[in-house]
Amino acid sequence: MKKVIYSLVFFLALGLNTGYACDLCKKNQPKVLENITHGTGPTGTIDYIITWSAIIMVGFTLFYSVKYLVNPKENDPNHIKNSILKRDF
Repeated sequence: MKKVIYSLVFFLALGLNTGYACDLCKKNQPKVLENITHGTGPTGTIDYIITWSAIIMVGFTLFYSVKYLVNPKENDPNHIKNSILKRDF
């Protein structure tokens, strides 16, 4: 398990600087998204609407997936959700 954790930390540290934008891309991006990614970024209002809609959908999905994973509300001890969490407290 330690090897997996060390490998994960190593690869995360290795890739920290690769996601930032280069100087040319940084100049061409809007101030809100500056230095986040390569490319031009959103160019119009519809691009921002699409981006924020996707962010909201991902937020709801993350919230409900964690909510139902932590508290599955299943009474059957053999249910698949309960086997993931191993509630033996």
